[in-house]
Amino acid sequence: MDLRLRGLRRPRRIIAAVAAVVVLAGAGTWTAVASDDAPPVHQADQVMAVNGVRLDTSYFTSGDSGRRPAVLLGHGFGGTKDDVREQAEDLAADGYAVLTWSARGFGRSTGKIGLNDPKGEVADVSQLIDWLAKQPQVQLDKAGDPRVGLAGASYGGAISLLAAGHDTRVDAIAPAITYWNLADALFPDGVFKKLWTGVFFNTGGGCARFEPALCAMYERVAESGTPDAAARALLEERSPSAVGDRIKVPTLLLQGQTDSLFTLAQSDAAEKAIRANGAPVDVDWIAGGHDGGDLEAGRVQARVTSWFDRYLKDDKGADTGPAFRITRTGGVDSTDGAALLRGASDDTYPGLTAGDRSIALTGREQSFANPPGASPPAVSALPGLGGGGLSQLSSLGVGVSLDFPGQFAAFTSAPLTTDLRVTGSPTATLHVKSTSEDAVLFGKVYDVGPDGRQQVLPSQLVAPVRVEGAKAGKDVTLTLPAIDHEVDKGHRLRLVLASTDLGYASPAAPATYTVSLEGDLKVPTAAAVSTAAAPLPSWVWWLPLAGAGLALALLVTGRRRTTTPAPDPELAEVPLQITDLSKKYAGGDRYSVRDLSFRVEKGQVLGLLGPNGAGKTTTLRMLMGLIRPDGGEIRVFGHAIRPGAPVLSRVGAFVEGAGFLPHLSGRQNLELYWQATGRPAEDAHLDEALEIAGLGDALARAVRTYSQGMRQRLAIAQAMLGLPDLLILDEPTNGLDPPQIREMREVMIRYAGAGRTVIVSSHLLAEVEQTCTHLVVMDRGRLVQAGPVGVIVGSGDTLLVGTATPVEEPLAEKVAALPGVASAVPTDDGLLVRLDADGSAQHLVAELVRLDVPVQSVGPHRRLEDAFLTLIGGSA
Repeated sequence: MDLRLRGLRRPRRIIAAVAAVVVLAGAGTWTAVASDDAPPVHQADQVMAVNGVRLDTSYFTSGDSGRRPAVLLGHGFGGTKDDVREQAEDLAADGYAVLTWSARGFGRSTGKIGLNDPKGEVADVSQLIDWLAKQPQVQLDKAGDPRVGLAGASYGGAISLLAAGHDTRVDAIAPAITYWNLADALFPDGVFKKLWTGVFFNTGGGCARFEPALCAMYERVAESGTPDAAARALLEERSPSAVGDRIKVPTLLLQGQTDSLFTLAQSDAAEKAIRANGAPVDVDWIAGGHDGGDLEAGRVQARVTSWFDRYLKDDKGADTGPAFRITRTGGVDSTDGAALLRGASDDTYPGLTAGDRSIALTGREQSFANPPGASPPAVSALPGLGGGGLSQLSSLGVGVSLDFPGQFAAFTSAPLTTDLRVTGSPTATLHVKSTSEDAVLFGKVYDVGPDGRQQVLPSQLVAPVRVEGAKAGKDVTLTLPAIDHEVDKGHRLRLVLASTDLGYASPAAPATYTVSLEGDLKVPTAAAVSTAAAPLPSWVWWLPLAGAGLALALLVTGRRRTTTPAPDPELAEVPLQITDLSKKYAGGDRYSVRDLSFRVEKGQVLGLLGPNGAGKTTTLRMLMGLIRPDGGEIRVFGHAIRPGAPVLSRVGAFVEGAGFLPHLSGRQNLELYWQATGRPAEDAHLDEALEIAGLGDALARAVRTYSQGMRQRLAIAQAMLGLPDLLILDEPTNGLDPPQIREMREVMIRYAGAGRTVIVSSHLLAEVEQTCTHLVVMDRGRLVQAGPVGVIVGSGDTLLVGTATPVEEPLAEKVAALPGVASAVPTDDGLLVRLDADGSAQHLVAELVRLDVPVQSVGPHRRLEDAFLTLIGGSA
C-alpha cells in the first residue's frame, strides 16, 4: 500500500526548537549521481535527530552554487526515502534542492508510526523545513523561511497537505492518490473498510509498530466490525480536513480513478475546501491508483515539475495544465495489450455532480439476505493486489465482479438510445427495511452489455452505507462512487444493492433486507469536459518533408559520401571489438561515452556494468546500429557497424522488451515475427527458442493473458530466434521471479557454451557474478576496468584465511597487530584479513606460520558488489 503523509508548518521556530535538528556525528555520506543528459546530482545522506526520533534523510542538489527553491518528497506507506530517489534526482537536475526522508517507523528512521500525528510526523516536517532554511543552496523568502514545496503520493501526499495547513512557510504542494479525511476513507458512511485497514496495519509491520492509541483503536474496531466515535475522532485529528481552512497555497491534486482506498470523493472534498480559501487548485484524475492501473509516472512527474516551476520559481510561462484533466481509457494497444489512454479537460473543475441526467430504472420491491457471518461475501475490488488489479480489467471491458444469488437486489434501465459518458457520482434514493435494527448495504452501478450477461463494474468501486433505524423502514439517498466511464448505445445501467462485500465488515447476524426505488438514477455527465482528439501519427507530417529532404541530401552529397570501411579479416572470428568509441548528444555538456575500447571473444558471457549515467545504454544503442558514434568504431566479426549493416543479422537483441499482438498466442507471435524477417523458416530454430523460453502450455494461450514475467521470457526467446552469434540482453531478468532468474542464468551460460557470445547489462550484481565470465565496468562514459570476473573480484585487499580449527580472539588480535595488516576478524571458516597499503599475501602467510595459525587456504574474499563499488568510487 502506498499511503503518504507530509510535514506541517509552524509560524516560527524558537531557538531551542531550531537546535533540535542535530546531524548525528559520523552519519553523513556523499554521493555524486550522474546521467547521460543532465548535470551531476549530488546526494548527501544524514541521520537527523528530530523531536526525539532519528530520521534518515537524503539531500539532492546539482549545478552551480546559487540559491534555488527546495522540495520535500514524502514516500509511500511501508516504504522509505529510497522509493522517491529517482524523482528527487530529476527535480534536483531541474534546479531544485530536494530533501527526502524515511518517515517515523520506516527504513532506518526510529519512532512509532503516528499516521500524521500533528505532534509527530507533521512536526518532523517543520523541523526539516528549519534545516532547509540553513542550507546555502536554498532560496529564502526571509530569514528562516525557505521557498519550499512538498509532493508525494498517498502517505507522502497527505503529509504535504498537512504541512501546508500547519506551517505557513510551505509555498506550493502537489499531493497524489491520497486522502482528505482518513476517517471517511477507512470508515465510509460508518462501515469498516476492513481489508484495506488490515493491509495498512500489516504493511506498517504490525499493530505494535504504531502509536499505542492507534493500535488500540484498530484492535477495537477490527474485533467489533463497527467504527465508534472515538475511532473517527482519532483519525480525523490526523487528517488534512482538520486544518482544511488553513491550506492556502497553490495545490495540484492528483487522484486515482482505480482506487478503492482513497476515492475521487477525497480529492473533491479537498478541492472545495482549498479553493474556498482563495488558493489556486488544479485537479487531475489519473488512470491508476491503489488498485493498480497506469499511474502515468512520466506525465505526472512533468506536471508536478511545471507546477513547482510556476509557483516556486515564479516562472509565469510554465504550463501548469488545465484546471481539470482526466485520463480516459478506451481500447487496447495492439503492440503490447496495454489500455490506450487519452486526456480530457475543462477550464474549470466540474465537481462530482455536474450535468445530472435522469435514468429510469425498473424493478419491484425486492428482499434479500444478509447471510450468517456475512459469508460468502460479494467480490468487487481486491485490496492490496495493486499491480494489475481488477480495476484494470474493468477499464478494458472485462467483467470480474461477483454477487451471490439471494444476497442482492437489482434495478435495470432500458437499453440506452445514445452513448452516455458518466463523469462523477451517480445518486439514487431508496427505501430500506430490515429485520434487524441496522442494515449495511453496498451500492454499485453496472454497465450491462446487450446480451444481458456481460456486466462491468467501472473501476471495481462500491459505495457502502449504514442505515440506522432500518427496522421501521427508512428513505436513503445513496451516493455512488465517482467514476469516468463510457456506456455504449444499446447497453443498460443496473443498480445493485448487495448485503456483503469482501473489502468491508458486514453485520455477522443474519437478517433480511427489503429495498425499493424512490426515483430515477441521477447520472452526472460533465458535458463541458472535452476529450482531446487523437493526434495524427507524426509520420503523416514529417514523412513527406523528410523524403524531400533526403532526396535533396542525396543529390548534394552523393558524390561525397564515405564508403563503409572494409571488413578486417583478422577480426573475422571476433564477435565484438570496440575501439576509441565516443558519443556526445546534441545539446549535452559532456560525453556520454568517451574513448571506450574493449574486446569480446567467442564463448564469453560479458557483463556490462556501471552506475546510472555510465553510458551503458548509449554503448548498446551504438552497437545495435541505432545511433552513430561521434568517434571510434565498432566491429562485429570484422565488419564495421553502421545503421542497417548486413552483419547485424548475426546480432540478436533484447533491450526494452518486444511488442506482441495480444490476441495471438506466444508461438504465433514468434512465427509472425520470423516471417517478417523474410528468412527461411528452418533458420529460425523456433523449437530451441521456445524451449529456452520455458513457457510450456502458455505458448498456446493469447499473449494478453501473460504476466509481465511471461512476456519477458517470450521477448528473450524472440531475440534468440535464429540463434544469433552475438546476443545482447539489457536487464533480462526484469519481471522474473527467483526460479525464473535462475533459469535465465542457465540459459545464458548454455547459449554461450555452444560457442556463441552473450553481452548482458544488469543491475543484479549477484546474478552477474554467477552468470558472466568477463566484465566491462564503465563510469561517466569511460572504461574503468575489463577482464575476467575472477580477476576483477579477486583484486581486492581482503583475504579469507581458511583454518583447520576456529581462531580464538587473542590470536586474531595478534594477527591484526602484524605489519601490513589493517584488521583481522574471526569467522566460521577462519580469519578475514584486510591488508593495508604495505601488506602482501606472501608476507601474511609467513607471519601466520610463525604464529602457528593452522592455515589450510588463503584466497581473495570480495563480492562483485564490493569490487564494483570500489571501482566506481561508491557512486552507484
